[in-house]
Amino acid sequence: MHRYRSHHCGELRSQDIDTDVRLSGWLHNRRDLGGILFIDLRDHYGLVQLVARPGTQANEALGSLSKESVVRIDGRVVARGADNVNPELPTGEIEIEVSDVEVLGVAEQIPFTINTEDGVNEEKRLEYRFLDLRRERMHRNLLLRTAVISAIRHKMTALGFNEMATPILSATSPEGARDFLVPSRLHAGRFYALPQAPQQFKQLLMIAGFDRYFQIAPCFRDEDARADRSPGEFYQLDVEMSFVEQEDVFQVVEKLMSEIFEEFGGGREATSPFPRIPFREAMLKYGSDKPDLRAQLELTDVTDVFAGSDFKAFAGKHVRALLVPDTADQTRKFFDRMGDFAVEQGAKGLAWVRVGEDRTLTGPIAKFLTEENTTALLGALGAEPGAAIFFGAGEFDEVSKIMSAVRVEAARRTGHFEENVFRFCWIVDFPMYEKDEDTGKIEFSHNPFSMPQGGLEALEGKDPLDILAWQYDIVCNGVELSSGAIRNHEPEVMYKAFEIAGYDKDAVEEEFGGMLRAFKFGAPPHGGIAPGIDRIVMLLADEPNIRETIAFPLNGNAQDLLMGAPSEVDDARLRELHLSLRKPPPANK
Repeated sequence: MHRYRSHHCGELRSQDIDTDVRLSGWLHNRRDLGGILFIDLRDHYGLVQLVARPGTQANEALGSLSKESVVRIDGRVVARGADNVNPELPTGEIEIEVSDVEVLGVAEQIPFTINTEDGVNEEKRLEYRFLDLRRERMHRNLLLRTAVISAIRHKMTALGFNEMATPILSATSPEGARDFLVPSRLHAGRFYALPQAPQQFKQLLMIAGFDRYFQIAPCFRDEDARADRSPGEFYQLDVEMSFVEQEDVFQVVEKLMSEIFEEFGGGREATSPFPRIPFREAMLKYGSDKPDLRAQLELTDVTDVFAGSDFKAFAGKHVRALLVPDTADQTRKFFDRMGDFAVEQGAKGLAWVRVGEDRTLTGPIAKFLTEENTTALLGALGAEPGAAIFFGAGEFDEVSKIMSAVRVEAARRTGHFEENVFRFCWIVDFPMYEKDEDTGKIEFSHNPFSMPQGGLEALEGKDPLDILAWQYDIVCNGVELSSGAIRNHEPEVMYKAFEIAGYDKDAVEEEFGGMLRAFKFGAPPHGGIAPGIDRIVMLLADEPNIRETIAFPLNGNAQDLLMGAPSEVDDARLRELHLSLRKPPPANK
């Protein structure tokens, strides 16, 4: 028999009764019933119940061990009594009569329970992440991640893509976030950068003629944490294709995403095809460029309805309205709670009215609306009796942010929200440029390597703020999974695009010399995308925080509490790297 096990804990069934077995695992739980010990033994594959009778070596050994100690046991598989069968456990029809125990590793007092999902704080969980990962939910999440990545690799290969690795040590790149820098020992005063994404390298692979590339790529960005963004590092499915237009990329990604979400979504529907929503339309209808389409309500721009209005709260402002049908049975408490929710999002309040049977309006602001306002409003919204109308007024971006959240919350509270479904969409037609509000300068609004719609002719003949780019985002249930683009592969177009954003030719050649040199030797039209692996798994696992899907994440302050990173470096190592430190002064207390 094997030194440690003949079977896994989770594989034994009734057909194994009367079999002698050897198992190894962790002491998950223990119950003493009249001197008889019932032990739950756990390994990677599942749980099995052990029985240790009074007066035996097994009873004495198992009775004194702390939970989470590691043991090897020998025993015989027996049937559980009819009253003790556990139908929720795959091994629930049998148990193991233990004859011998070997202690392989004794556990100290554990800082939190493993066999229950108690409310231990995240800092403690990350400090003892190796224990946290023993918990059923976390173990399941990590196995889901493994299975998803394996399936993605198989499907991408079947679609004709070639998996290739790109460098980890490279040059800095203006991807939009801060680089992590690595000092060079051999080249004093110079630094490598960890890649924010393999953007330039995957484009170079297309120029090299590889046609279809993919990689489960590690990416590094020195940015703050959010619920859907882990600080420091993340993984993405990096994809690039040659001789394609936007729709070609969409077809590949839709097929992949639909299959992955159907396979691992636990029975939740993944809708396909994915609707294409222009950026400006998304901002008007949903208040966001990552709309949650499970919410079956839309916003309407009613600024014109109140143009010249005497109602000071709306006069001269951008006004967005949210029509919520069938709210006749909602009490005042519903409207008060919606107002409180809007305040939590940063609003000063939430204006609203109700539409009566005679199509008159009631509510806090009804008295401020003229008959002309009411007629125009009801016409613009198609409002019927029994509906409620919520309003946001102010600057466009501020109103969009607040009313986007109000839209989803109102849908949830009124039954206009689809549960247990994945609603995807493409956001398309992003503006190529935007104006900095403080400086008035024209800047890239998205990816500077994207091809402008209309090419060089558009760059030379149109107002920069009217130029659209072949850029796109894929969104699922309000979570942006990825940005992508058809790339700019023509040197003259690239020079002009950067000139508009304030870069002269010399600056472009200094920053992107490798790319430009490659473009000048025959570059194919190409495009790609890079959906986030962590976010995909977060959605599939129905987890609210991305760190629940990563084995060893940094905390919200970008610290590794388990390994103690970032850590200090001694003076000898600093001298070897030609570095000296200038620490900030201590904060005043």
